[in-house]
Amino acid sequence: MLSNPQTKNQTDTVLKTEKLNVYYGNFLALKEISLDIPKNRVTAFIGPSGCGKSTLLRCYNRLNDLIKIFRAEGKVYYNNQDLYAPDIDPVEVRRRIGMVFQRPNPFPKSIYDNIAFGARLNGYRGDMDELVERSLRQAALWDEVKDKLKQSGLSISGGQQQRLCIARAIAVQPDVILMDEPASALDPISTLRVEELIQQLKEDYTIVIVTHNMQQASRIADMTAFFNVEATEKGGRMGYLVEYDRTEVIFQSPQEKSTQEYVSGRFG
Repeated sequence: MLSNPQTKNQTDTVLKTEKLNVYYGNFLALKEISLDIPKNRVTAFIGPSGCGKSTLLRCYNRLNDLIKIFRAEGKVYYNNQDLYAPDIDPVEVRRRIGMVFQRPNPFPKSIYDNIAFGARLNGYRGDMDELVERSLRQAALWDEVKDKLKQSGLSISGGQQQRLCIARAIAVQPDVILMDEPASALDPISTLRVEELIQQLKEDYTIVIVTHNMQQASRIADMTAFFNVEATEKGGRMGYLVEYDRTEVIFQSPQEKSTQEYVSGRFG
């Protein structure tokens, strides 16, 4: 059972991995990842395709558990609690640590019910109308959809759908929001809106974002982790963490040559 973060001794670190190895069957996908995610900051994961960025992201809210051949060694902590301890409920983990996916995926329900669904599922007993409005306002969407709440969530634009998905994640009152390339399927204007929203949300939430967009990472992230990939003897690809630091350090004065080559566009 996860304890309430408000009753814990708060530290600046919300999520932490220690020597995390991720396997799919016998295949080692991520090797010895040790990383601290700070509270109320935006942390970006960057690196070439196949380096395990999304795999690591899904370790934080145990979505990888849904893959039968997934196995993790090492530790993953949320507010100093071992997320993979036997008494931890993965459903509760996913309520505390929300997820926004690459492509907008509203439920085939009304805009209102997209927001209310998760709250109802979690036994929310407050004013649902107020919760829906507050969540949509936090997602910078209320003014655009307040007269369309009974319309399908699939009827609005792609950028609006993604902000609806962010509002849906907010509505269950998480502590952390994970975002897996949330703007990659959006046009430039919608991308800017989502980036502005992320900057606002970090006042209340800890945000971890996977992105292939170097400019995006440099614009919105406080911390940046660069991952790379190497071929294994059996022909697979194994991801590993190269460097993790403040975003300005990663982009302006990285310590590792491969980081410099990646952020300058020489590979990836």
